[in-house]
Amino acid sequence: MIGLDLKMHHKPTFDNIPSEKRARVIDSATKEFAKKGYHDASVSSIAARAGISVGAIYKYFENKQDLFLTIIDESIIRIENLLLGLIKTDEDVMIKVEKILREIISVSREDGVLINLYNSMTSVNDKRLAGQFATEMEQITAEIYIQAITEGQANGEIRKDIDPKVAAFLIDDLFMSLQFSFANDYYVQRFKIYCGDDATDRDEFIIGEVLKFVKSALRA
Repeated sequence: MIGLDLKMHHKPTFDNIPSEKRARVIDSATKEFAKKGYHDASVSSIAARAGISVGAIYKYFENKQDLFLTIIDESIIRIENLLLGLIKTDEDVMIKVEKILREIISVSREDGVLINLYNSMTSVNDKRLAGQFATEMEQITAEIYIQAITEGQANGEIRKDIDPKVAAFLIDDLFMSLQFSFANDYYVQRFKIYCGDDATDRDEFIIGEVLKFVKSALRA
């Protein structure tokens, strides 16, 4: 059964402050890490934007790494809830893929800061940290996609001559590239170079083309 088993990276004191204050800290840290990356992010800037002291930050978190991991934990929960809500239905697999595509575009537009945080996270120049981030973030989506593809093979919706793990990896790469293409300046420009200057304004066309591509890969 798919579910979360996350290590708590913040101190118990963080749970005891008002929810509005917790939200300010999370929002401030998310924006700082997304803008500057992990190594260049400033704890003092995070504290100032959140309207608290640097000392308060260290009452809630042991160090900057634990603050960053807490942001990641928040993101993991959001992602899992989103995907489980879409995947746990009896709908055709292509309908599920279409719903995920629409959510990717919607979330990327509405919460570009979070998407850019993911992009920042993948560029952390620390093998141990990068490995930890990848494990905590990707384990959830990997399990969900592999399970969905395996179930699709069992009920005849997906061809049986493909490996569910490899297929899940390639589909997630496609989804990840698409979400960056609606939120990250570099990827937005790249998207326009390949698909035209109006690429980010042609949602139905892009969704239709991606669905054709995925269908051709998954269907017998």
